[in-house]
Amino acid sequence: MAAFEYVAVDNGGKRMRGVISADSPRAARKELRMRDLMPVEVSPLNAKTARGGKGASGRISEKERALLARQLAVLLQSGLTVEQALTAAASDAKPETVAILHRVRNEVTEGSRFADALGTAPRAFPPLFKSVVAAGEMSGRQGEVMERLAVYLENTWRLRQKVQSALIYPALLATLAIGMVIALMILVVPRLVEQFDMFDADLPWLTEQVIGLSNLLRNWGWLIAIAIVGGVLVLSRIMRAPAARESLDRLVLRLPIVGNLARTVSAARFARIFATLSSSGATVLESLQAARGAMSNSVFRKATDEIALRVSEGGSFAAALKGTGAFPPMMVHMVASGEAGRDVPGMMTRAAEFLEEEFENATSTALSLMEPIIIVVLGGLVGVIVLSIMLPIIQLNTLALQ
Repeated sequence: MAAFEYVAVDNGGKRMRGVISADSPRAARKELRMRDLMPVEVSPLNAKTARGGKGASGRISEKERALLARQLAVLLQSGLTVEQALTAAASDAKPETVAILHRVRNEVTEGSRFADALGTAPRAFPPLFKSVVAAGEMSGRQGEVMERLAVYLENTWRLRQKVQSALIYPALLATLAIGMVIALMILVVPRLVEQFDMFDADLPWLTEQVIGLSNLLRNWGWLIAIAIVGGVLVLSRIMRAPAARESLDRLVLRLPIVGNLARTVSAARFARIFATLSSSGATVLESLQAARGAMSNSVFRKATDEIALRVSEGGSFAAALKGTGAFPPMMVHMVASGEAGRDVPGMMTRAAEFLEEEFENATSTALSLMEPIIIVVLGGLVGVIVLSIMLPIIQLNTLALQ
């Protein structure tokens, strides 16, 4: 099948553009009419786009990638070839994704392995996706392996969506509260200071501190904002250095609550990816290499390198995990049990499930506590400002009564 770009009009008169797979332009027009679209223009997909143009080198969102993995898993398990599965998936995808899939399909048609064809779109398919597909090709169980990849991608996306949704309200609350505090300091406090100056009375210490902070924000707020933005840019550039990044990652792991969450999610991701690949026929070293590429924490990447080195020298996998000191003891014990029973992938799967559930429960608890903490802290700030305003008023009333 060839790929054709089309311009069509739906029943409501709306013009639509996209890419469709068909044997010929005539077949493409017929397919469009079956979709209740009136074809206006149908032309072969530009060779530049099909082999690496802008449309074919774009990104795919995390949600679309999970959906694509699920579609490919179903299609491959139903007995379709890779080429047929890619064509079917492209028929129901967005135009940008269609161009990427047609590019991959063309590479497969010309004789490339599926994993190598995915490598022609590195921004759409990360190393983990390609490693899992390669393991599936080697084991001859592409459909089953793609199913496991789809489950992993769906769980990852679902958890991220849950955390982001739970953070929306606290973030909005914090933003509004901080804006209200800044407005009080810049607009309200200066007006009250003018009233206090008329009485030429000594102000309480708290009031003087608030007035000083108000003057600082009014006179130098723009410079403070520039300094904050500049500091963030400089820090982000410094963090690109491997040594600085590793120092920051180690610091994060030592923090009381955040450190435990970061350690748990990194260990869960390591266990899930290792289990997915090793159960699909990949070797231990290949599974470790893929797991390393999915680690965002440099401490865990370095630990994975140490594990790979010790395993390649004939050492025990569980002993190598324990020697790094980065992974939870529970995970080390489960891997040791898996080695004894010769079922490391199965025990790693159980460890991943346990750690993922632990991370989800801990995240839910932390997010539920975040809202009242924000309210108490910012309410306290507003209370301090109000108190600094009320103290001089009470003081003046006392002097007037005397």
